[in-house]
Amino acid sequence: MALPRSAAPGKGGRVPDPLAPPPRVFVEKAKNALRLAAVDRAAARCGLAPGLTLADARARLPELAVVDHDPLADAAFLETVADDCDRWTPLVALDAPDGLVLDITGCAHLFGGEAAMRARLLAHLQRHGLGAGAVVAGTPDAARALVRAGRGGIVAPGGEARAVAPLPVIRLGVDEAVVTGLSRAGLKTIGDLATRPATPLAARFGAELLTRLNRTLGHEDIRIVPRRPLPAAIAERRFAEPIGRAEDIEATLALLVDDLALMLEARGEGGRAFEASFFRADGAVRRLAIETARPSRDGTALARLWHEKIEALADPIDPGFGFDLVRLAVLRAEPLTPAQVSLDGRAVEEEEVAALIDRLAVRLGRERVLRVLLRDTHDPGRASALIPAAQAPAAAPSLSPILPPDLLPRPLSLFDPPQPVEALAEVPDGPPLRFRWRRVVHEVARAEGPERIAPEWWRLPEGTALPATRDYYRVENREGRRFWLFRAGLYGRESGEPRWFLHGLFP
Repeated sequence: MALPRSAAPGKGGRVPDPLAPPPRVFVEKAKNALRLAAVDRAAARCGLAPGLTLADARARLPELAVVDHDPLADAAFLETVADDCDRWTPLVALDAPDGLVLDITGCAHLFGGEAAMRARLLAHLQRHGLGAGAVVAGTPDAARALVRAGRGGIVAPGGEARAVAPLPVIRLGVDEAVVTGLSRAGLKTIGDLATRPATPLAARFGAELLTRLNRTLGHEDIRIVPRRPLPAAIAERRFAEPIGRAEDIEATLALLVDDLALMLEARGEGGRAFEASFFRADGAVRRLAIETARPSRDGTALARLWHEKIEALADPIDPGFGFDLVRLAVLRAEPLTPAQVSLDGRAVEEEEVAALIDRLAVRLGRERVLRVLLRDTHDPGRASALIPAAQAPAAAPSLSPILPPDLLPRPLSLFDPPQPVEALAEVPDGPPLRFRWRRVVHEVARAEGPERIAPEWWRLPEGTALPATRDYYRVENREGRRFWLFRAGLYGRESGEPRWFLHGLFP
């Protein structure tokens, strides 16, 4: 099996303006002193390096320009660069604080090979004002060690051990204490470690050292953890001249939908979640997503959904200098079998309802188009829930009544939480004779019940107090209004003075 080829852009940042005379450093407080957290190239050429105190740096360069270090802004900028690097491969991982790791397995041939891909990547970053280094190697750890040591180029398959041998052991990414211990033992390079027996090294410095050593030497590989999950299918279009008109964008999406439909049809699947990514020429990325109530690969219907999605945007897509890459991905796919039309036309109706849900969700938002999910439980508070209509339930709920027909019916809508009322009963465990709700006294003319509902103790976390048992009554006042009341706590066993609540109203 071939090893994955991983490219890791190394330490980089915005290329400083060559006309700006003063070197620039970024400082942060560490060890009770202001120290340099990062330096630009001009400062580095003057001998300044991270870790130096600001006082020492100013003693060497009085004209130094000092900026407060902002790690959050750096992290956000690294995320932005990672988004732009999605154009090269969908497998991009962060290598904080200033690096990225790209798994280019199976992608290099799309750009003319590994050498051409690496050159295009670096040229693309340089055009956007970024300085970076890149190494293509068989394992992420080997690429990371080489690029952070200032190396570049492409490591031939199987040549990782020879390439990393001259590097200092600190490039393994181990703790400083381990590096100090290795140096005192005369082991200063990765090549020195590679020639030593593994058992004494593990006994003295821990198994983590051997793991990192084997991965850096290329003897052991570990896949990166991408920041975005790998889509089920991808289709894209690249443009020599960036596009910016809405008509061109929608036409491109329609072509990509057709490409994805062919892929999904070959697999017997349909898409449930789709994402369109628009890569601007200046490096910014804009993403839009839609979901469908059922698996779909209908090109016409999906193209219409994308049109409505773009039309409904409160913040229109800003093409800037244009999009040079448009990608459409299937984030979630499910098996799709042809629907068999029944004699009563039920399948056709269900398809029309699903299409309506899709259009409403695109226009109004996924969280605003809801459906009722029924649960198999006797607890009225959990018997139903509202979920996004485009989200299919884990198991299709039964449309038959949850309660047996001999039990009392329940209101369709409930108060959440139940509203407290003041009630008077003839006997402590009997139905209410009158109750006060919202400052209005209701005289009970008829009452049915009780329907006793015990708490679902098996759903409660261990150590949680058991809620009170509820006795529900359906009551009707003298004006004909009907209410659903319950008494919380069994009189004499769970509570000396049970409280009453109104849980719902009957139409």
